[in-house]
Amino acid sequence: MPRWLPRALVLAFALFACYQFAHWVFDRLVGLLVNVLVSFFCALAIEPAVDWMAGRRIRRGLATGIVMLLVLVAGAGFLLAVGSLLVDQISTIVRNLPQYADDVVRWINRTFHTHIDTGGKLHDRVLHSDWVRAYLTSGAASVWGISTTVIGTIFQIFTVALFTFYLAADGPRLRRTLCSMLPPARQAEVLRAWDIAVAKTGGYLYSRALMAVISGLAHYILLQVLGVPYAPALGVWVGLVSQFIPTVGTYLAGALPILIAFTEDPWDALWVLCFVVVYQQFENYLLQPRITARTVDIHPAVAFGSVIVGTALLGAVGALIAIPATATLQGFFVTYVRRYEVADPRT
Repeated sequence: MPRWLPRALVLAFALFACYQFAHWVFDRLVGLLVNVLVSFFCALAIEPAVDWMAGRRIRRGLATGIVMLLVLVAGAGFLLAVGSLLVDQISTIVRNLPQYADDVVRWINRTFHTHIDTGGKLHDRVLHSDWVRAYLTSGAASVWGISTTVIGTIFQIFTVALFTFYLAADGPRLRRTLCSMLPPARQAEVLRAWDIAVAKTGGYLYSRALMAVISGLAHYILLQVLGVPYAPALGVWVGLVSQFIPTVGTYLAGALPILIAFTEDPWDALWVLCFVVVYQQFENYLLQPRITARTVDIHPAVAFGSVIVGTALLGAVGALIAIPATATLQGFFVTYVRRYEVADPRT
């Protein structure tokens, strides 16, 4: 046996043991690492507002707390408004579904001069169907699982909020600590990259928030004029979902007010559909280029692809941070990658 073989075997077993230990540690800490990553992007998003308040002689910790409180209040208000809307509307639709069906049939007969007759069969099938009772019974059995999920989600939100507070409040100190470990030439590059990440992430999110406000107000005015119920909650829904869910967000946001308008009057649903289509063209060609001119304007295909990649890697959390991460990477490319004019006139 060669003299080096025992040492090689021991070294191989030691490396394998270290790999297994590192894999075990990473598997146990992956949830914490994801929370820290989400907190980092949240801190980048709110840092411009915190810097603006700190520049007006407000203590950085207090400024971070005020900004986070405003964000939490806005998020809680959105969930409360949309949640109450969905619960009330779903219960109303389930209770009045046979009446809605009869109204639609009468509207079709009156508008298109047809003679459709349900004969009360739909009413009996809906009210006396066994699958409705079975579904409600199975749903009641999963209350404990839902409660556990809610508690775990609340704990994760608290963890992310705590990390976000410390990362935003101690941002300058954290940058100084990281830069103190690097030579002066590298310090300038790190600070420049950090500034790009803050500017692009915060700028993209703030531009989206501004477009969400404009979109929500426009749809609220239309729904209020048409007399569609829950116009304020529907306006908030359309504004946020259409702006922060790429590509398919517009269709998801417009589907709910169209459905609720349809329960009131099919013509109102048609007006809402036409307004959603027209406003989307106005936003794509006039509003969005002006608002995002000073920030990062991500192509819809790139945004949609980034969400798919983020979902595949980290699930729902990856879908939420995919667009800010893409905006930051695009900002790096714009800053560090040199561009040239295309000499071929055919392009």
